[in-house]
Amino acid sequence: MIGESAAGHRFDGSVGPDQAVRIFTGAPVPTGASRVIIQEDVQRNGDQITLNENLDMASYVRAAGGDFIEGSELAAPRVLSASDVALLAAMNIASVPVCRKPVVALIATGDELVMPGEFPRDDQIIASNCFGLAAMIDDAGGSARILPIARDTIASLKTAFDLASDADLIVTIGGASVGDHDLVGQVAAELGMDQAFYKVAMRPGKPLMAGRIGSAAMIGLPGNPVSSMVCGKVFLQPALRAMLGLDRTAVARQTATLANDLPSNGTREHYMRARVENGQITAFGKQDSSLLTVLSMANALLVRPVGDPPKSIGDFVEYIPL
Repeated sequence: MIGESAAGHRFDGSVGPDQAVRIFTGAPVPTGASRVIIQEDVQRNGDQITLNENLDMASYVRAAGGDFIEGSELAAPRVLSASDVALLAAMNIASVPVCRKPVVALIATGDELVMPGEFPRDDQIIASNCFGLAAMIDDAGGSARILPIARDTIASLKTAFDLASDADLIVTIGGASVGDHDLVGQVAAELGMDQAFYKVAMRPGKPLMAGRIGSAAMIGLPGNPVSSMVCGKVFLQPALRAMLGLDRTAVARQTATLANDLPSNGTREHYMRARVENGQITAFGKQDSSLLTVLSMANALLVRPVGDPPKSIGDFVEYIPL
């Protein structure tokens, strides 16, 4: 043996015939050497070594470029995973261009709402939608900002919109229907909203509006808890992906076989709360848009097209994973 090579301390000489260098994991192979003999296959006496018989054929050397080579690319657009970040660091890429997280202002509306931790009267309910949507937004790569509850007055709604003026996306919850106290559409119009559409043929979630107000995009979600969360999945998450520079396609759908019979569907596309297990999907019997317990148990939205005929056990249906 004529020397050693350790990680961070290479052997700078050259290895000739009948010579060897003691090498440690992570060290570069010295010039002139072609393979590593593991120490279990060597008998050592001072600086002399004897190779055992029946050596395996492994070289125990990782070739340069085995992981990546000069010019290798990490294709974009993509959401950087922990593994991607590690790879970029290994490539000695200290910084990469990224999209800023879209700031999403959440405005829950309604005189009946109180915050979690408060004690509601018998004519009040807890504001739950904004917290579920905030978790959904953060999970999708956005930055959610929950604003104070806007009351059913023009002044309160205008104050809420003013607080949200620096957001990239404004999401209102409730107040977008046609009741006397549903003022979101009126106030948004007074503030110059350029409305793209209002109402969609789906259940739950018919009273949904979208457009732009100032420099921000705006989505007005229905107030029923399940309607709000379902519309968040179907409309809000794809919008966030587009704002992040990712694909602009709708939420991906998968297929499974039905585990229970279903009656025909009506004139609105129906997103039924369901559970997928072992390739089969079971729609829950209760589909009321107020039942968060059912949504919490679901791991899928079974999608029924408009006018879909009755379905039987074993039929294939589409669903959106939750």
